[in-house]
Amino acid sequence: MVLTKTPICNFEENAHNFNLKGVDNKFYRLSDCVGNNGTLIMFICNHCPYVKAIIKELVEDIKDMKKNGVETVAIMSNDTKNYPEDSFENMLSFSKENNFEFPYLFDDNQEVAKKFGAVCTPDFFGYNKKLNLQYRGRFRELKNLTPIRNGESDLKKGMLMISKTQNGPKKQIPSMGCNIKWIK
Repeated sequence: MVLTKTPICNFEENAHNFNLKGVDNKFYRLSDCVGNNGTLIMFICNHCPYVKAIIKELVEDIKDMKKNGVETVAIMSNDTKNYPEDSFENMLSFSKENNFEFPYLFDDNQEVAKKFGAVCTPDFFGYNKKLNLQYRGRFRELKNLTPIRNGESDLKKGMLMISKTQNGPKKQIPSMGCNIKWIK
């Protein structure tokens, strides 16, 4: 595990298209995942301790964001040959265990992660309704892989702000997590 931090938000950068298979065996394009007031595209995986530390609260926050017109899609881009815990079959189990009500997609050749510039899990990309990037920050503060709960998560606050104003917060704290496991 290599701890990696995301770069600062490149405000207004456009979302990139994709066509990826979900754990429901359907294929999803970006246009299938767009929300009326915002879209959250997140890169996660099954085995990362940073993802595991936040996943329950993250799923609950996503339900609240959906009520405000924000749709979410999760993408798993890790090398599954060297990290079998992230296999498609395990993605299916992980999504069921954690009650995902959003698409969980497999980026098997890692092209989508590279297009977005994803660097770690979790890596959050929050877009307004024009699909302009407005958030690339953390979920919330973690200390020793334990979430520090002091109100709503940074991600939820940022995405709700985007849903209402179409602009993200100017101050954002980078997300950090395990580096994406690139295919060699």
